[in-house]
Amino acid sequence: MNFSTLFRTKENLNLDKNTLTILRYIAIFGQFIAINIVFFYLELQFPLKESYIIILIGLITNLLLQFKVKVNQLKDTYASLFLLYDLFQLSSLLYLTGGILNPFSILLIIPTIVSSTFLSMGTTIILGVITSFLLFILTFNHLPLPGFDQNIFDVPNFYKQGILTAILIGLVFLSYFGIRFAGETKKRSEALRKLQEVISKEYELESLGGQAAAAAHSLGTPLATISVVAKELKKEIGGDKETSKDIDLLISQTKRCSEILKKISKKQIKEDVFLSSIKFEDLLEEIINSFKETSSKDINLIVENDNNKIAIQRTPEIIYGLRNFIGNAVKFSKSQVNINLRSDQKIIEIKINDDGPGIPEDIIQKMGEPYIKSKSKELSDNSGLGLGTFLGKTLLERQGGQLIFKRNSKLGGALIILSWDPNNFIS
Repeated sequence: MNFSTLFRTKENLNLDKNTLTILRYIAIFGQFIAINIVFFYLELQFPLKESYIIILIGLITNLLLQFKVKVNQLKDTYASLFLLYDLFQLSSLLYLTGGILNPFSILLIIPTIVSSTFLSMGTTIILGVITSFLLFILTFNHLPLPGFDQNIFDVPNFYKQGILTAILIGLVFLSYFGIRFAGETKKRSEALRKLQEVISKEYELESLGGQAAAAAHSLGTPLATISVVAKELKKEIGGDKETSKDIDLLISQTKRCSEILKKISKKQIKEDVFLSSIKFEDLLEEIINSFKETSSKDINLIVENDNNKIAIQRTPEIIYGLRNFIGNAVKFSKSQVNINLRSDQKIIEIKINDDGPGIPEDIIQKMGEPYIKSKSKELSDNSGLGLGTFLGKTLLERQGGQLIFKRNSKLGGALIILSWDPNNFIS
C-alpha cells in the first residue's frame, strides 16, 4: 500500500468542525464534573489544581476551534492535530488520577475511533500507535488512584496488564470496524452517485428527441417566413447580381435547415412509437443486434415457452441493466453467448449464459456489490471493479427484477438469471 492510498490523498476527507467541537465540549465538561465529584463529594485526594489547568487548556483550544477556525470542514491533517492533542490532554488527566486503573481510561481510544470513521487509514494508524504507547506508559507510570493510599483497594500488576490488554483489543477492534464501516459507506455512496448520473443521462437522452421534435415544429414557421421574404426581396432587387447571390445563399441555407428539422421530426415520431412499449423478445433482439455489429462472437436468442408476450415500457433502467449483463457475457465469453427467454402468467425469466471463465469463487457471493475485484488469474486485468454489475443489478431491481449469479453452467461460464413477476408491468 503506497502513501497516497494509505492517507487517501486523492480523496477529499473532512471532519465536520461542529461535530468535533461538540464531542470535545462533552469530553471537557464530563472531565470537569467527574473530578469535582471525586474530590468534593467522595472526598478523595488527587492534584486538583493541575487537573483544572489541563481541563482549562482543553476548553481554550475548543473555543479557538469554534470561533477562530473559519472553515466548516477540517482537513485530514488539521483534524488529526486536534485529536492528537485530545489524546495527550486525557492522558495527562489519567496520569494524575490513577493511570490505567482509572475507570475512564477506556475513553483514551475515542480519538482513534473518531479518526477511523471520518479520516484516513494512515491517520488512524498513527493515532492508534500513539494511543497504545500512552496506554503502556499509564500502565506502569502514574500517580496513585484517588483513594488508593487510603487502602480502599489494591490490585496486582497482572490486573493492570489485563486492563491494558482489554483496552488495546477494544482499540484495534473498534478502529477496524470504523475503517471498514466508513470505507463501505463511502464506496456505496459513490456507487449510488454514479447510478444517479447514469439514470439522469439516460433520461436526458430520451427527452432530447422530444425536445428536437418540438424545436422542429416551432422553427418551421419562422424558417418558411424567412424563405418567402427572401424570395420577394430577390424579385424587388432585380438586376443587382451581388445582392441576388447573397439572397440565393440565404434561401438555400433556409431550405437546408428545414430539411434537417424534417428529418429530426420524422425520426422522433418513429422513435416515439418504438419507445412507448416493447416486448422482451424484441428488446433482447435489438440489444443483441447492437453487439453483433461490434463483435464476431456467436450471440443466440433462444425463445422457449415464451407464452406471456407482455408489452413493457422501454425504460432506461431495463435497457441499461440488460445491456450491462449481456455486454459482460460478450466481453468474457470465448466464442458463444446464449440468451434464453421463458415466460408464462407467473414469471418472466431471462438466462444469460456464456462460455467464458465464469464467475470466480472468491467473489460470487459478493456479486452485485460495488468495487469488488477477483484474484482469479482467469480474468484479465480489465475485468473492472464490479461497478457496472452493481448499477445494472440495482436498476433492474428497481423495476421489480430478481437476479441470481451462478457459474459452471451448460456452456461452462457464467450464468445470470433475471426474473420478473409479470404483474409488475401491468399498470
